Amino acid sequence: MSLPKPLCVGIDVSKATLDIAASSVIEQFSVGNDADGFDSIIAELRTREVALVLMEATGGLEAAVASTLQVEGFEIAVVNPRQARDFARAMGYLAKTDRIDARALAQMAEVINRHPERNRFIRALPDAERQVLNAMVVRRRQLIAMLVAERNRLSPAHPQSRKSINIIMKTLDNELARIDEGMNNHIRNHFKELSERLSSIKGVGTMTVAALLAEAPELGRLSRRGISALVGVAPVNRDSGTMRGRRTIFGGRAGVRTALYMAALVATRFNPVIKAFYMRLVSVGKPKKVALVACMRKLLTILNAMLRKNEEWNESYHHVAP
Repeated sequence: MSLPKPLCVGIDVSKATLDIAASSVIEQFSVGNDADGFDSIIAELRTREVALVLMEATGGLEAAVASTLQVEGFEIAVVNPRQARDFARAMGYLAKTDRIDARALAQMAEVINRHPERNRFIRALPDAERQVLNAMVVRRRQLIAMLVAERNRLSPAHPQSRKSINIIMKTLDNELARIDEGMNNHIRNHFKELSERLSSIKGVGTMTVAALLAEAPELGRLSRRGISALVGVAPVNRDSGTMRGRRTIFGGRAGVRTALYMAALVATRFNPVIKAFYMRLVSVGKPKKVALVACMRKLLTILNAMLRKNEEWNESYHHVAP
C-alpha cells in the first residue's frame, strides 16, 4: 500500500479571514485571521503530513499566521501577489475569489515543492528581535514618505496652510528622531557584532545595516546568486528566438534594494574597492546606472560572504585586478 502523499497547502490571506485549501484530502475551509483561527489551522494540519504552506505577501497581514505556523514547525513560502496571480491565470483561473485564490496557491505550492531550488522559496523565520527591528524600519520608511509629501506641499501651499504643514513637518521630524534613536539602541543591544561587521565597509551606514538585518535575514545563508535574486539585483534575461534584449533587474525586496542603492552610491566615491569596480565598468562603456546596479550586487555579495564565512572586511580580498 502506498504511503499518503505529503500535503501542499495554500492560504489566501485577507484582513479578517483566512481561506485554506489543499488536495481533496482536506475540505477547503475558512477561519478568522486571529489567534483562534491559527489554532484551527494548526489542529487540522497536525493530523496530516504537510510538505509546504504557501501564501501571498499582503502588506503584513500574513505575518502573524506565517510566524505562528513556522513556530509550529511548518515550512512557509511567501510569494509576490503578482506571481501568484500570473500562476492562477496560467492554470485557467480567470475569476478571482478568496476560495479560488486559496486553491490556486495550493497548486502553486505543489509546483514549488517539486522545484529543484525549493529551499530558496522557504521563508526564513525571523526571531523576536528582528521582528521588532523590521517594524521600526517599516515605520521609519512611512514617516519619511509622509515628510517628503509635506515638504512637496509646502511651496505651492496657500499661506493659510503653511503653518499647519510646518507643524506636521516638525512633528514628523521629532518622531523620526525618536524612531532612529530606538532603532540604534535596538541594534546596539541585539545585533552589535553583526552591525559592526557590516558597517566596517565604507558606504554601509546605519540605515543600510538596519534594512539588511530586518528585511534580509537570509543574508549569509545563501549563495551569491541566491541572495542577488532574493533582493532583486540579479540581471534577468530578455531573450527570445534570435532577439537578445537588454538585461534588467526585476522583483525582489524593494526596501533592501533602496538601502543598497544609497550605500553603493556612497561607496562609488569613498570605498576604494567599489570605486575601482565602478570606474572600470564605466571605462569600458557601461552606462552609469548599469555600473551602479553592478556595484549594488557586488556590495551585497561581499556582505553575504562576510557573514557566511564569519569574516571581517579585508580590502585585499576584493580588489579588482587591473
